[in-house]
Amino acid sequence: MLSIRMELPCWCLLLLSCLPSLSAHSDFFTSIGHMTDLLYTEKDLVTSLKDYIRAEENKLERLKQWADKLDSLSATATQDPEGFLGHPVNAFKLMKRLNTEWGDLESLVLSDTTDGFISNLTIQRQHFPTDEDQTGAAKALLRLQDTYKLDSNTISTGNLPGVKHKSPMTVEDCYELAKIAYSEADYYHTELWMEQALKQLDGGEESTLDRVTVLDYLSYAIYQQGELKRALEYTKKLLELDPEHQRAKGNLKYFEFQLEKQKKAEQDEPPKETKQEEEDAAKEAKKKKPRKERETIQLIPERKKYEMLCRGEGIKMTPRRASRLFCRYYDNNHNPKYVLSPIKQQDEWDRPYIVRYLDVLSHDEIEMVKKLAKPRLRRATISNPITGVLETASYRISKSAWLTGYDHPDIDKINQRIEDLTGLEMDTAEELQVANYGVGGQYEPHFDFGRKDEPDAFKELGTGNRIATWLFYMSDVAAGGATVFPDVGAAIWPKKGSAVFWYNLFPSGEGDYSTRHAACPVLVGNKWVSNKWIHERGQEWRRPCGLNETE
Repeated sequence: MLSIRMELPCWCLLLLSCLPSLSAHSDFFTSIGHMTDLLYTEKDLVTSLKDYIRAEENKLERLKQWADKLDSLSATATQDPEGFLGHPVNAFKLMKRLNTEWGDLESLVLSDTTDGFISNLTIQRQHFPTDEDQTGAAKALLRLQDTYKLDSNTISTGNLPGVKHKSPMTVEDCYELAKIAYSEADYYHTELWMEQALKQLDGGEESTLDRVTVLDYLSYAIYQQGELKRALEYTKKLLELDPEHQRAKGNLKYFEFQLEKQKKAEQDEPPKETKQEEEDAAKEAKKKKPRKERETIQLIPERKKYEMLCRGEGIKMTPRRASRLFCRYYDNNHNPKYVLSPIKQQDEWDRPYIVRYLDVLSHDEIEMVKKLAKPRLRRATISNPITGVLETASYRISKSAWLTGYDHPDIDKINQRIEDLTGLEMDTAEELQVANYGVGGQYEPHFDFGRKDEPDAFKELGTGNRIATWLFYMSDVAAGGATVFPDVGAAIWPKKGSAVFWYNLFPSGEGDYSTRHAACPVLVGNKWVSNKWIHERGQEWRRPCGLNETE
């Protein structure tokens, strides 16, 4: 899947900048950078709420003082009513209190101190996350749980690797996460998180949530996964707590009936083959299958390889191959800019050849790029291979922005630096794309170049295919967030200020399918990257065409 961006004329950029920002406050969960704004919004609301509480406390204090004064006065007056009112001042003050002061008290009681808080809340609410954001964040947690093989208790207690701000989950948090999974018919995760909620309730955590509600969801989620016996066990536990629960009473009868039905079916089945007979049959079936098919079955699925690499597992390079990877000072054939101060370069992988440049982007440059990009960040899109329409996708969770030299002169300097180090022409490259990943932000396995089944992928650009990719890492990531190449087993970990580079095409112009890569979900931290997609046109003399397909 591809997203495309080329430089726009200056006047066009000016016109675009005048358009209202329609999506500036949507899809918060896809960018940690944008989510930071929500913290300041919440801080402002807390300040407003405290002002309201103080106003209410002042109001109650005035009412209390009035009540205490009248309580003492009425206690004295009612002991000798006639004697008390025999004093003309007391008589006058009684008239005054009942005619005027009680009216003032009524006004004080009816006075509304909520105006400021409610007004602020109403204004801020238009910038609040939506149901989509909450669901997206929940799905991200579940995705992280699967990718990094985390148990529910580890996430709930906040014991994640590299965390600075530990944040445990309440029973209600676990329950809400399970409910979102339930609404998506994801009964596996519904079970995991309802069990966690139940565990915390049984552990003595105080909650407004009751065990009956949790057990109701839990038994049904287990039933939906085909485990009738366990579903029956939890239903019985529910009925111990609430014997009159109508749904549970119905489920109990249904589960018992289904189990009895299964038992009878098993009794009517012919006796199973012995273990040895099963093994012999499996061997015979394997022999009958073509060799190619047998080999395919033994291959690890891409999704599993991807997740293994994200965890730092998977295919490892042999010591012999690893010994051929080097680090060096690099000046790109004595480029004048780097003769006296060469760049530190290190080999990350051999096939495809992936190289990393260290300290090629300064902290100040990174902050400048982030400052320019943040107000322009929009949900990252992919190009539909069938329709060619740009659209969002669940497998790409990030926001991106595009920067040119018109935005800041240093962008041109960065582009020139890429040209000096790669020796490739930047005039036909796409704009500098800046991306910030969201909660569990990722980009699942994809190619950067256009394949043969996508002949029109970059036709409108007129610059040919994407010959190479340059990727800046603009932040360190506490855990997760690697760039992995599932087909070959390469895993590149983010290092702030560094950049990685690889060719997507062979010199012949044919695509290198081993460059299929992915961005692993960010487990802990905030991942910022920027990349430059370099195209074929203009590289004819800089990277001459090879004679063989893979040359």
